[in-house]
Amino acid sequence: MSGLQLIPARKGIAAWARKGQTIRIVNTHGTQVVDTWAFNADDPREFMSMEHSRVQMQRAAPKPGLSLVTNKRRPILTMLEDTSPGVHDTTLAACDVYRYQLLGCKDYHDNCTDNLATALASIGIELPLTPCPLNLWENSRAMPDYTQVIEPPVSKPGDHVSFRADMDIAIVFSSCPQDLVPTNGADGIPKDAHFEIG
Repeated sequence: MSGLQLIPARKGIAAWARKGQTIRIVNTHGTQVVDTWAFNADDPREFMSMEHSRVQMQRAAPKPGLSLVTNKRRPILTMLEDTSPGVHDTTLAACDVYRYQLLGCKDYHDNCTDNLATALASIGIELPLTPCPLNLWENSRAMPDYTQVIEPPVSKPGDHVSFRADMDIAIVFSSCPQDLVPTNGADGIPKDAHFEIG
């Protein structure tokens, strides 16, 4: 492994991973949601797609042994390990300035959509869209009456997930800055997380 690298609270970071490498994401404090995206390194217009992945996995969230796929239905990340209870979200769009405006924000609020764009720009990629992320540790679920709830994460400090890159990829993580609903725990304080690639 290359050693743990910081995903700063409220911010995003991008990295490259080669086919076959392992990517480990650590929920350092146990309550932080990490929005995660993966893009084909040769053509970022091919990206990890939650819509396509749910069909492929026949599940609403990944578990070890299952692959997330791209918008071309090709495997891009395979989950190898999950030490948390396995509660992750594949249905919610990344937060953005419009979400925070609807929640009452009058000023700019850090958000995962802008974090993605900034992180990708740092490695020379520009995209005209924001794919739906894999929201690691987000405790969101549909109820029997089809309403959807967001509750604090059930993960513990140090819980981690590991993935195998199934192609050469650019991967982006955003330590979600949501502090107006309990996405990131009852205290509502976004925190750091960490990752390593090796």
